[in-house]
Amino acid sequence: MDYEDRTAFLGQWGRFQQIVFFLLCVSIIPNGFSAFSVVFLTDIPSHHCLVPELNLTRDWHNAIIPVEVVNGEEELSRCSRYRLDVVRNLSAQGFIPGRDINLTDLEQEGCVDGWSYSRDIYQSTLVSEFDLVCSDQWKQPFTSTVYFLGILIGSFFSGQFSDKFGRKPVFFVTMALQTIFTFVQIFSPSWTVFSILLFFSGLGQISNYVSAFVLGSEILTGNVRVLFSSLGVSLFFAFGYMMLPLFAYFLRDWKSLLLTLSLPGLLYIPLWWFIPESPRWLLSQGRVEEAEAIIRKAAKKNKVEAPQVIFEDYSEHAVETKTHHREHHNVFYLLRTKNIRNTTVIVCLVWFTITTGYYALSLNTSQLHANPYISGFLSAAVEVPAYISSWLALRYLPRRLSIMFVLLLAGMSLYLIQLVPQSLSGVAVALEMLGKYAITAGTALLYTYTAELYPTVLRNTATGTCSAFSRVGSCIAPFLLQLRMYFKFLPYIILGTLAVVCAFAALFLPESFGRPLPQTIQQMQKRESMKFPFITRKEHSKPVVLCESQL
Repeated sequence: MDYEDRTAFLGQWGRFQQIVFFLLCVSIIPNGFSAFSVVFLTDIPSHHCLVPELNLTRDWHNAIIPVEVVNGEEELSRCSRYRLDVVRNLSAQGFIPGRDINLTDLEQEGCVDGWSYSRDIYQSTLVSEFDLVCSDQWKQPFTSTVYFLGILIGSFFSGQFSDKFGRKPVFFVTMALQTIFTFVQIFSPSWTVFSILLFFSGLGQISNYVSAFVLGSEILTGNVRVLFSSLGVSLFFAFGYMMLPLFAYFLRDWKSLLLTLSLPGLLYIPLWWFIPESPRWLLSQGRVEEAEAIIRKAAKKNKVEAPQVIFEDYSEHAVETKTHHREHHNVFYLLRTKNIRNTTVIVCLVWFTITTGYYALSLNTSQLHANPYISGFLSAAVEVPAYISSWLALRYLPRRLSIMFVLLLAGMSLYLIQLVPQSLSGVAVALEMLGKYAITAGTALLYTYTAELYPTVLRNTATGTCSAFSRVGSCIAPFLLQLRMYFKFLPYIILGTLAVVCAFAALFLPESFGRPLPQTIQQMQKRESMKFPFITRKEHSKPVVLCESQL
């Protein structure tokens, strides 16, 4: 009962496939500019304690903010000032700071009157709006963590809901969640309310990405499926990501930026009538008539004649499924047998490492260049060659070998950053971008690899669960970057170590290159992992049935 054989009469690139391919790819664009909007929304502008209008001499007015040495450079203190009553008295008595008075002997106080924020780059951010600095500075990285927590929970439950209720309804519900809550955030009266709304926005952010990815992977076949799952969704995500710095550059107020990011979601309402449900999923639920109806409509769009009966082998099973209690495959099936359990543990570990690295390096882009808009664009632009490389690798190279290579490349490049002299900062930036390139390529590879390892009844659950587990890494990424306060290169060392460890763990994953997508759990269990990527066991030495992408 091979789905691709039964639907081969449709061809791979008819009008039906073109519509599905294009619309699903376009739906990914909002994910690109929403995923890293927190980089600009929560960026910290230059600031210092606000000094109220006082009758001070010019010398005292310029000296009231202490000077501190940070990373070998002098800068104005962000969280303290000299006591105003003392400064006022000294100014009134005619003392001159630095000559008559040693400033280091003066008592300091906190920013009791608030802060003054620079508007050279931003008109306003969440930091300047809600004063997320000094004693409340922990709220700045925690804002990103709240968002990623929403993504984590959304990824976990959306996968199971998608396997239970269908790919299409979950896709549109999560897209609506993302759009509505992004818009409502504009009216947040406090940081707490904003964080709660941001959490719900995160519930839909990656969930509709995963649903669109699985939906396209199950509808499309052959080379088109590989193109969609590796290059299509990834490039459109990168295009959205590259649009984000452009929006942020022209809309330097955080509310205007959020409004612009929420509006495109309204354009996707008509897609409901053009994007079908996954026939594979319908067949797995015993809904043969609905699956056939979709395929027959596709045949009309492609101007080909459909057979009288398309899925005749499913008829008996459909009757039995409708009259008996149907077993629902939940997340616990990912740990049910030894083979599936081992695969799931390793895949989750690789997902965690790649996602942690991806978000840590993406959130760190503000440190690459003095202009955050240029940094953001560089971080987005490097993803384009990464996705093209992953597509070529998926076409011609084994999945496991490709994953191992990008992990080792990422690990080595991040390790080498600490060896670069401070005078060669450009080389350090190049190495970090090389690491971002490798990690990004691994992300695209991993989505396709995971979808190929698991059967139809578990595919969305597995993809969603692995994605949810990986979001733990995205949640800790903002705080991982804070470790540079203790040792500048500590985040790079941690990320590099994780990448190298996962590269060796990937040795024990099954290979899916050149094999059809598994339909059942039994078919997945027959795939055994190999201890070494270039040595095959006897049962793997037999010719395998190649999927259309390899013919």
